[in-house]
Amino acid sequence: MGIFNQILNQTSTLSNPKEWLSDMFGGSKTNSGISINEENAMTSTAVYAAQKVIFETVASLPLFMYEKQSKGKDKSTDHHLYRLLHDQPNEEMTAFTFRELMQHHLLTWGNAFAEKEIDGAGRTIALWPLNPAQTIVQRNSRTKELEYITITPDGKTFKLPRYRVFHIPGLGDGLVGKSPIRMHREAIGLAKATEEFGARFFGSGATPGGIIEYPGALDDEAYERFVKDTRDAHSGLSKSHKLMILEQGLKYHQVGIPPEDAQFLETRKFQTTEIARIYRVPPHMVGDLEKATFSNIEHQGIEFVVHTIRPWLVRWEQAIKMQLITNGDKETYFAEFLVDGLLRGDIKSRYEAYAIARQNGWMSTNDIRDKENQNPVPDDQGGDEYLVNGNMIPISRALKGGENK
Repeated sequence: MGIFNQILNQTSTLSNPKEWLSDMFGGSKTNSGISINEENAMTSTAVYAAQKVIFETVASLPLFMYEKQSKGKDKSTDHHLYRLLHDQPNEEMTAFTFRELMQHHLLTWGNAFAEKEIDGAGRTIALWPLNPAQTIVQRNSRTKELEYITITPDGKTFKLPRYRVFHIPGLGDGLVGKSPIRMHREAIGLAKATEEFGARFFGSGATPGGIIEYPGALDDEAYERFVKDTRDAHSGLSKSHKLMILEQGLKYHQVGIPPEDAQFLETRKFQTTEIARIYRVPPHMVGDLEKATFSNIEHQGIEFVVHTIRPWLVRWEQAIKMQLITNGDKETYFAEFLVDGLLRGDIKSRYEAYAIARQNGWMSTNDIRDKENQNPVPDDQGGDEYLVNGNMIPISRALKGGENK
């Protein structure tokens, strides 16, 4: 069977021929009359802002490889995946750029794909992103294994086995994610429609259409002159609200509905909130500060980390363990994002929390300094000592005192 027939015979949501081909030629048309696909959805300011705050946050978080210890964990800077995940996944991209792009693919197409470059020992030594718009997933009819068919920018098609692809799926059937844009295209289409309406409205003039009434009849020359003069004097945003002078008994009757009366601005604002809701982003992070206050905005930021960012980080961490860490290392090594910085409150709240932790003996001076990204206190100055609440002396001295008794 030819490769094109293989593509068209798939049943996956990514390779359904009707949806796949419709997206290639402009996307699915919504009830608002706007065609929406994964590419043009990003021209919506609300979609772009909601995605941007997520994929830039994920990309900016430190991602480390750790080795399990009998007690706790240690960073494994000598592991071959450490540099790949933390610094540079391939020779052309930084780790930030790579994760930013992959997370954008997840938020848009519901899937992120990267081709794995593997050395002779079976270890992944580089990751190269694949275009999710031109990559489909299928199950081999003979081996029953998943395989990936992708099309290069120059039109060449090639097939990759499962072990050669790093795949992070979003919500879907467990193997392939669904496109959030496709699932919510009506909401995005309405947002685009209101945006287009506003653009057309201000492009044609800041006053809606109306009727000019004349008690008699204008000859052709007078009519053409009147239309030209009116258009030249009042068409366009820069000429809005100019005084209109009517001659010879002409009367103007406004028939358009002002945007305020049609709740145009309210509709635009609601659609912004609607798109923020799709991506579970607090409205203030996409520029809607109407309900944000000094007392709740910090807590909204923490909720954003816990309920929006954390699930995406777990997807990344589990996909890395499942697909990038070799079987011999799975029991010992794991990847983890560092999110402590995002969860920190204001300086007063942090220092009060540190004081409680220090006084009750579960944080040392160096533990606190590490949280604040400061260098540790030398060992001979007691930087790693823990205190006992009450006497506020190091635990080691308290234990010695107890032995003497």
